[in-house]
Amino acid sequence: MFNLGDRRTRRMNVTVDVVGEGEQRCTVDDDATYADLIRAAGYHPQEASVLVDGSPVPGDSRVDADRVRLLRLIQGGTA
Repeated sequence: MFNLGDRRTRRMNVTVDVVGEGEQRCTVDDDATYADLIRAAGYHPQEASVLVDGSPVPGDSRVDADRVRLLRLIQGGTA
């Protein structure tokens, strides 16, 4: 028999500043992507973008910041 090691998932805390709405603290797995973080903040990745140090990051990139800004994308329509 062999040891598979510690399979517990490590977690990280990220402060998410939702522009115009305030800050919240989200906890995600340490291998989470920015799309996962957007979901943890209560949004769908198609309706928000994450900014790290003022620059947008791809949703499929792994979270590597402990503080981000989340910019909700506004969808227009006709009246």
